[in-house]
Amino acid sequence: MRILIVHNFYKQPGGEDTVFSTETALLRRYGHEVFEYTESNDSINSMNTLAAAVNTIWSLRSKRKMIDIIDRVKPDIVHFHNTFLLISPSAYYACKERNVPVIQSLHNPRLLCPAANLYRDGKICEDCVGKTPPWPGVIHGCYRNSRAQTAVVSTMLTLHRMFKTWDKVIDTFIVFTEFYRKKFIQGGLQSEKIALKPHFVDPDPGCRNGERGDYALYIGRLDKEKGIQTLLKAWRNTDDVPLKIRGDGDLLGEVRDYISRNKIKSVEIVKRLEKTELNELIKKARFLVWPSEGYYETFGLVAIEAFACGVPVIASRTGTLAENVTDGYTGLHFIPGDAEDLSAKINWAWNNPDKMAQMGRAARKEYETHYTAEKNYRMLLDIYERAIGNKSSGNKVYLT
Repeated sequence: MRILIVHNFYKQPGGEDTVFSTETALLRRYGHEVFEYTESNDSINSMNTLAAAVNTIWSLRSKRKMIDIIDRVKPDIVHFHNTFLLISPSAYYACKERNVPVIQSLHNPRLLCPAANLYRDGKICEDCVGKTPPWPGVIHGCYRNSRAQTAVVSTMLTLHRMFKTWDKVIDTFIVFTEFYRKKFIQGGLQSEKIALKPHFVDPDPGCRNGERGDYALYIGRLDKEKGIQTLLKAWRNTDDVPLKIRGDGDLLGEVRDYISRNKIKSVEIVKRLEKTELNELIKKARFLVWPSEGYYETFGLVAIEAFACGVPVIASRTGTLAENVTDGYTGLHFIPGDAEDLSAKINWAWNNPDKMAQMGRAARKEYETHYTAEKNYRMLLDIYERAIGNKSSGNKVYLT
């Protein structure tokens, strides 16, 4: 199969980039001819404000470039990961003109929310879900705290809803959790066009060999919505449980200051690590803490990485976190934003290492059942084949 993969990199690296890279490598490993069209938002620095705004809504350059690539490589299917901001939805129409099926992975809820996170003022916000135009986001300046920039994103969403781009030009959407499948249906996407396929961890890091683990571990951005402040508050009431934090973000300075000010000697901030070193860091943890609050994670690859290493996860009871981590089986749940409840779960987990080891074995089994590269490849190929078959026959795509 000849596959064209399209991805627009943000200025800051993130999980979407990882998925783009791992899926591309996976397809090549199985012998497919894979071509790439990528852009980077670093280029925005050389554009004036008006040009960037127009480009977000409809990029003539990207459409022409897509047509040239399609004519040259003649792909059987085009799989988009991200089009924001430089590629824009215009690239879909190049595929439509050449009658090539289009797959779009929904890595974030931008089609529902101009800020792409369903989060405002420290809590879940769904004010724009189902609204055309998504005017609440503009009023609150949800994208980059700017009404002007949010208005540009909202205009893009409004115009393409009017054009019925999501309904008529994209053949299949891929979501990664049942929670988000329902959320996108609520926001107006056709249920029969949404395929559910989780992320995967590859290569398999291997399960740890019976270690209990010497510390708790947090991996992720150091931002408010990720629950880092709740995590630190909880650690003031733990039984001297060692905690290692691996992450960067806007609150890095605040995290360091909080640890110093409150003289929390059991918390250590770990420098950036290579992948093999990170896997070893996970394997030596008794459990991973995933404290996101008031924020709908689209998947949570870090939890699956922990599962692959045989490490259980303590997660807040919200959205995809509650879906990915089964309370009492692959980890524990706590009340989102509740530092006291989190500290209670931390203390219990630390003082019951045998129970946590049992959950770690269950987590590894969960990885082997649902999140290996081999299983993911079969799911992805099935999505491609259905889209190609339905495109050639002129039928609608129905996914179950």
